Amino acid sequence: MKKRRRTKLVYEGQYVAEVDVELIDMNKGWSPYLSLDDAYKLDDIRNALRQGDVKSAARLARIFTLTPIAV
Repeated sequence: MKKRRRTKLVYEGQYVAEVDVELIDMNKGWSPYLSLDDAYKLDDIRNALRQGDVKSAARLARIFTLTPIAV
């Protein structure tokens, strides 16, 4: 089993969260995959952003706003 750090992006509405997670590589199955804690962390961030709670999401990730350049 090998673990490696990666950055995942979570898009929700006008926000993007940059989240550091750990991917687990195994030589069998559906590898690589997230740990259960990291999967819950991504869900928590997505739910917080969906509810407009940027402060809670910012405790777990780096938050950015998306600004349209052209319509």
